[in-house]
Amino acid sequence: MNTAELLLLSAGLATDAFSASVCEGLKMKKINRCGTFLTALFFGVFQALMPLGGYFLGKRFSDVTARFDHWIAFILLGIIGGKMLIESFGKENTENDVYRINIRELTLLSVATSIDAMAVGIVFSAQHSDIVLSVSVIGIVTFLLSLVGVIIGNRFGSRWGNKAETVGGIVLIIIGAKLFLEGII
Repeated sequence: MNTAELLLLSAGLATDAFSASVCEGLKMKKINRCGTFLTALFFGVFQALMPLGGYFLGKRFSDVTARFDHWIAFILLGIIGGKMLIESFGKENTENDVYRINIRELTLLSVATSIDAMAVGIVFSAQHSDIVLSVSVIGIVTFLLSLVGVIIGNRFGSRWGNKAETVGGIVLIIIGAKLFLEGII
């Protein structure tokens, strides 16, 4: 796989993480540097770890992961998106709201948006790709796109408040449904 193909693959894998990071940015009234960095870091690290795991699992377990990955992503994103929807209807939009990093939720989002990358790791194994270079590029591209996603989400969310968080919840549910449909088709 050449550099251009690896960059395109990385950007493609990072699209779900980008969308989810936009949703995280929607929750911030003001840009939170720590929250922005941690969100991007989580997405970048998990997006790099999943293909690494797939690489080491190789073809031996590819049938098992292919059968269940779409279900896992669908359930996790559905739960998190539903939680965002419920919270957007149940709270007042005040300027005093402080963004708090929810590590558990961020971990679930990171896993859900990167689970399809495990299959890419299996492909890397079959192609005898340079796994260190591949996962490094995937992680860095995802990190950078997630940083941009949080900033975009924040700009949109600070203007639209709870309506933006409602949209964010819907987006996560749609991503989960998309991943589920791709998995069963």
